[in-house]
Amino acid sequence: MSYEEVVQSEHWLKVMNTELLPLLKNGTWTLANLPHKVKHVRSKWVYKIKYHSDGTIERYKVRLVAKG
Repeated sequence: MSYEEVVQSEHWLKVMNTELLPLLKNGTWTLANLPHKVKHVRSKWVYKIKYHSDGTIERYKVRLVAKG
């Protein structure tokens, strides 16, 4: 699943916002200008659907993770 596919769904957007709000509220990260020749840490969204034992959707799960 790609970001372009996910942003078209209200379910995923709601879950992504609930993941981002605590990060912003807790001051987990801030945007900053990097010094010259310093590589930044990339991140990516990981999407997963959790299912009940009968096959119905339990919840949508999203995590923002650092790559590398």
